[in-house]
Amino acid sequence: MFSTLDVDIRPGSGIGMFEIGSSLWSVIEMLRGLQHLFPQVEVKFDPDTSSITPIILHLRPHFDLLFSGLHQRLHTICLRKLRDPHPPVTLRYKDTVISSSEEHLIRVRVNRTFGPTYPGDELKYPGVWFSFEDDTIGEGLKGGVPHPEDRGQEVKRVFVSQTDIASEQRDALDEVAPCAVMHGDVARAVIKVHDGVLLHFYLSTAAPLHIRLGETTAQDLNIDLGPPPRVHYKEDERMMIHSPNPLAGADERSIDYFYNYFQHGIDFLICGQTNVVRKIILHSNVPGSPLFQRYKRCLWELEGKPEDDEDDTPPRMHFYDKFETIGHFLSPKDPPPSMLLDRTDEEDGITLPSSTTRLYGYDGVILEVTEASQVVTVILF
Repeated sequence: MFSTLDVDIRPGSGIGMFEIGSSLWSVIEMLRGLQHLFPQVEVKFDPDTSSITPIILHLRPHFDLLFSGLHQRLHTICLRKLRDPHPPVTLRYKDTVISSSEEHLIRVRVNRTFGPTYPGDELKYPGVWFSFEDDTIGEGLKGGVPHPEDRGQEVKRVFVSQTDIASEQRDALDEVAPCAVMHGDVARAVIKVHDGVLLHFYLSTAAPLHIRLGETTAQDLNIDLGPPPRVHYKEDERMMIHSPNPLAGADERSIDYFYNYFQHGIDFLICGQTNVVRKIILHSNVPGSPLFQRYKRCLWELEGKPEDDEDDTPPRMHFYDKFETIGHFLSPKDPPPSMLLDRTDEEDGITLPSSTTRLYGYDGVILEVTEASQVVTVILF
């Protein structure tokens, strides 16, 4: 016996528990607690453009969620198979049931509920449209074969999007415009080598938050970013074997700890003695990489040196640029020697098509790079 999936429709805003503009990371985190409703989640993306690919979550049998390619924000929600009883779906609009297992959603009911709209093979309103073709989400965005306007024609799919498809103002794969659900999220993280990072927040008029290496304290982070979801004490000292003096200060290093801000895609390594930030780690959340979905995508920009003191727009590299471009930006010389890292070595039962990454060290920066030349992690020290 399946419990009923009871959801409300909010044009331009969301359906049920899904809100337009939510991050991919937060949606999947939510789904982990809703396995009784969505026991099977399928993630689809283009592996050839993994850092900028739109992502679709298939929540069988009823939901398809389309996320934008760069910001990984929920762009379009598709509710389908309204008559599938596993589980049955009840759809509401302004506290009125418009579709259920007893009463199916048909053209005339949509007209009565939402009013008149422009003619076509789909009923389109600002922020919501109703399709009579039971196809995939990608084909639905292109439109289908016109049907006669039969009053009893059954709705097969319901789409909600911030984009007003009827007016064709924006492409269906454009980025989502800033909205309330993004409030408090990091909009941009500008990396300044040997200095730190500037965090710009969505819907904020305040100055960017400047987190400095060797100056910002753990207390500052608690005040400015709130308590971290996890504090992790640094016990892995295997990299110290590459240090010129691996035994020096081992006791002091063992008490360093991380502040893990998964919801911002950022970690801070904090000195155990001084409680000051020693390293900053920013994550790209690239699909198919070993750390995918552990952190929200951080939209980082690596800032270069300005041409002169009056240069207000120094050159920058972005998270979606290839390693070869970023590496040349950091150092025009040949790439430095790299070290292999397999993050699945200590994870039994996890297999990935490409689990190995490489670490490239530059002056003040370490890049973790996939075989497809995507930078998945930036470490500032």
